[in-house]
Amino acid sequence: MAGGSDGTDAGPHRRSLAGVASRRGFLAGGALLLAAVGCSDGGPSGGGTPAPPRPTGRATLRPATPIPGVGDGVFSLGVASGDPLPDGVILWTRLVAPPSGGTPLPSGDIPVDWQVATDEKFADVVAAGTQAATPGLAHSVHVDVRGLQPGRAYFYRFRAGTVLSPVGRTRTAPAASAAVSSLSFALASCQDFQNGYWPAYNAIATDNLDLVVHVGDYIYEYDPNSRFPDRRHTAPATPGLNQLRTLDDYRNRYTQYKSDPALQAAHTAAPWVVVWDDHETENGYAGLTDESGDTGDKHQDPAAFARQRAAAYQAYYEHMPIRVGYVPGSPDLRIYRRFTFGDLLTLNMMDTRQYRTPQPGRASQDIGDASLGENNTAGTMSGAEQEAWLIDGLRASSTRWNVIAQQTMMAQLHARIAAGLGDVLTNLDQNDGYVPYRTRLLSAVRDSRARNPVVLSGDIHSAWVNDLRVDFNRPETPVIGTEFVCTSISSGFLMVSDDLVRMNNRLLNPHVRYFRGDRRGYTRVHVTPGEWRAEMRVAETIERRDAPVTTDATWVVEDGRPGAQLA
Repeated sequence: MAGGSDGTDAGPHRRSLAGVASRRGFLAGGALLLAAVGCSDGGPSGGGTPAPPRPTGRATLRPATPIPGVGDGVFSLGVASGDPLPDGVILWTRLVAPPSGGTPLPSGDIPVDWQVATDEKFADVVAAGTQAATPGLAHSVHVDVRGLQPGRAYFYRFRAGTVLSPVGRTRTAPAASAAVSSLSFALASCQDFQNGYWPAYNAIATDNLDLVVHVGDYIYEYDPNSRFPDRRHTAPATPGLNQLRTLDDYRNRYTQYKSDPALQAAHTAAPWVVVWDDHETENGYAGLTDESGDTGDKHQDPAAFARQRAAAYQAYYEHMPIRVGYVPGSPDLRIYRRFTFGDLLTLNMMDTRQYRTPQPGRASQDIGDASLGENNTAGTMSGAEQEAWLIDGLRASSTRWNVIAQQTMMAQLHARIAAGLGDVLTNLDQNDGYVPYRTRLLSAVRDSRARNPVVLSGDIHSAWVNDLRVDFNRPETPVIGTEFVCTSISSGFLMVSDDLVRMNNRLLNPHVRYFRGDRRGYTRVHVTPGEWRAEMRVAETIERRDAPVTTDATWVVEDGRPGAQLA
């Protein structure tokens, strides 16, 4: 099935790869690896991008008309769909000039035809139209197709001039009142292009999924630095900052990532629901505060960082199949939104970057004493408006499963530098940096009586299954839900042995049920009314594009029984 929304028309500073991976994982049993990288009603953020005309009835493409400068390669970034509703989806593509030596695209608007059919050969076309690809939005196209039937698969394609795009497959949501028997989706995050290839996306493309849920770090902002000659990042306008700054910087980086064939295959296989984390803008940013530890030319005041964030948010919009309203040049974009899948599942997509307060202590790499997060009474990751939106939605939900997709690990994750000695340290960029906020949020989840709450997270470049409690320091208290954290598609996790990590978890984090950090991959989920089944999928290696992907472990949550069990 797919998802429906409840209202979305509505130099000296360069880091080594090891250093980048040193903030968002744990070294347990004697050392700390809290590793660093990482990785609606969903209404529009106001005005901005108008919704295209909605098709009615059957339609065919207008006659093909050659356009000077529009030729082979114009669809080399592929096609995608997303934000599915019971009666529609967003269709996306972006026109580009040939990568080298080709004629540039026309400087003005380019008409792009689109078509939706019930079959891959387009014998039964149910909707078609034309939309202008404008240079102000990098010749990207977002078509909000409506008038489709709920709970069924469709095929779509575009045409520019006489050139046809690849064909994509998408799926609408079931009707809101429909009794839904199953839903299958992939949970993915953190795809550092420079760190290796993406066999996980090849696997996702063949999984016959209803949906892909991506919880952030779709691109990385770092300077070119890769052991793979064909995976070096595009050069930014200002090398040496190890971050992107301009709209062209971000556009070029998305162009590079979108050119990957495995990513394109995964996008053409199913609709995606996406939200950003930090690296789509800058590592570790919080609201309008840039990365902690930034000094010199890297550091920006809020006004300067707002300009960078505007460039990042615009490029994100230009490259994602999302149903949002965006005002070009704005540093603000409301991207949190909600989708429903009949009577089976509600998916709340949260944004824990745009509205969060700065990490307490503002320590370099965000590693600090756990008490900083425990005493962060004014801190928030979501902002008050989004927090209220989430809780109101949970209280009103009547679906069997209620999912909160957000960016950084929700569960407590503590460690000591030496076993039993010294202060308890934590990653203050995660929810551990905002403990009063987390306690308030989980208390509200419990009190909402929403059925079967499940949290989905990414960012930490390793796979986890965690019991969720309102107070993690009281393991005798009830489990109120389960968190599944996917490992990264390719981003690195600085690892010690799994045995040492598990030892630390037994001592300080007894709510952790599963951990694996040495493999890249994703989490594949199959949901029925009676069971949530999560498969922790791992690639043999990211050194090869064609590496096999297998299931490392399968965890099950039963309806009405909080907490996961090994299958």
